[in-house]
Amino acid sequence: MVHVLTDASGGDDPLAVINAAAGNMIGVFLSLILGYVGMTGDTQVTDVFYKSTLKVLLPVVVGRIVQKTMPKFIALFNKYKEYVKKAQEYALVFIVYTVFCKTFSKDGVSLFGEIFLMIAFVFLFLISVMTAAWFTMRLLFRDCCLEIPVNQRRL
Repeated sequence: MVHVLTDASGGDDPLAVINAAAGNMIGVFLSLILGYVGMTGDTQVTDVFYKSTLKVLLPVVVGRIVQKTMPKFIALFNKYKEYVKKAQEYALVFIVYTVFCKTFSKDGVSLFGEIFLMIAFVFLFLISVMTAAWFTMRLLFRDCCLEIPVNQRRL
């Protein structure tokens, strides 16, 4: 978003990208600091910062080192970029799935029925909202042609 707006206004693109990346990186740690201001409890702040550093800062540093020192690896990455992108998408789905499972687990044991029931409710909710949106569009835009004309279809 920052890049698009900077480009549209004729600004400095590389500086906008650096600014966005630095802001995101600082935001991870700043939100932890602000979250602990005025709180009491037995949570070790240093432990939280250590884990956050391992999960956020270490992959960025390792990635930069790999980019600068391994040109053959970068060429291989660029050659198989579409497969790497798919692997990233699957990894993100796996992360979301594991967080979902940990959220609904009891004492480290997930009940299959509860997880399946939650998935079924979310699926039914999405289907009902999509159906309601479809019928609302049909009702509000009755006179408009919702189909693509034959001469504009891509084959």
